[in-house]
Amino acid sequence: MTDSISVFDGHNDILYRLLMAPERREAIWLTGEGAGHLDLPRMEAGGFAGGLFAIYIPSPANPADAGIEELMDRPPYALDLPEPLALGPSQAVALELAGQLMWMARASDGRFRLCRTVAEIEAARAAGAIAGVMHMEGAEAIDAGCEALHVFHAMGLRSLGPVWSRPTVFGHGVPFAFPAGPDTGPGLTEAGKRLVRECNALRVMIDLSHLNEKGFDDVARLSDAPLVATHSNAHAVTPSTRNLTDRQLDAIRESGGMVGLNFATVFLRPDGRRDPAMGWEPVLRHLDHLIGRLGEDHVGFGSDFDGATVPEGITDVAGLPRLLAALRAHGYDEALLGKLAWGNWMGVLRRTWGE
Repeated sequence: MTDSISVFDGHNDILYRLLMAPERREAIWLTGEGAGHLDLPRMEAGGFAGGLFAIYIPSPANPADAGIEELMDRPPYALDLPEPLALGPSQAVALELAGQLMWMARASDGRFRLCRTVAEIEAARAAGAIAGVMHMEGAEAIDAGCEALHVFHAMGLRSLGPVWSRPTVFGHGVPFAFPAGPDTGPGLTEAGKRLVRECNALRVMIDLSHLNEKGFDDVARLSDAPLVATHSNAHAVTPSTRNLTDRQLDAIRESGGMVGLNFATVFLRPDGRRDPAMGWEPVLRHLDHLIGRLGEDHVGFGSDFDGATVPEGITDVAGLPRLLAALRAHGYDEALLGKLAWGNWMGVLRRTWGE
């Protein structure tokens, strides 16, 4: 099944899969193993033409974490935040993941390109190649003085989330909890405020996904760039800490920013469960709410592929045409689908990156 519409995706975690099994990276990326959500052949089959590829540093294994996924199958739940990570080991992992992303481009024989500008993304699309943009989910690899930010920027970093769902020297992530709101702790630290200023100066997009409400408000007050949540949904539909309140959505709209719809079932289902057997209704409810609050020029996709359980109607990246078909059946016309799938991301990246 194919579709004529190209998709740009705001968030995926294939680099994490490569980190966990570097000896199988050729099978994971180039030929595909039939596992996970992403590989080069399925991206091409699904019309995935570009996206933000996340550098994510996992927390050390903790025996106390056993059973967390099962707990999330039976809301209500409220998980503790993991402990902060040290800078040195985090930088080592981040450099390894940045290298994996560069390897993906080198090994793909021109089918995948690492891009730093919208012009490069559009050129890749015109050539039939997939565009990859380096993103960082949680800034544990960045020092409080932000010197390392300049190094990663030189390597191609163009989008950064100050936190994952754990504390950093910059701020506080929301814990995974349902039902609950995002007002879960203090705002940005002084280092976090410095990070916002440095990202603005370098034109690195700041990702508000995972940031708590007070941190969100600090970014909104300090930043001169559009407010963007690469992979978040509507709290009014699914009251998870990870989803955005209407007040936050209004701030994003007023800034000319956008939200990428997260495909994770726990952030889509009104009951907060992980079960992928959910039909299309929750997806449609979130998109309708986001478009109604933000406007049709400020919503896109932020799949969280390879980082979450996704609806069985999508299954993996090759299921993107099924998603587009469901949106057509819901009444979205081709112009709106083009904005959601590609145009809105290009618009916000241009506004952020100064193109």
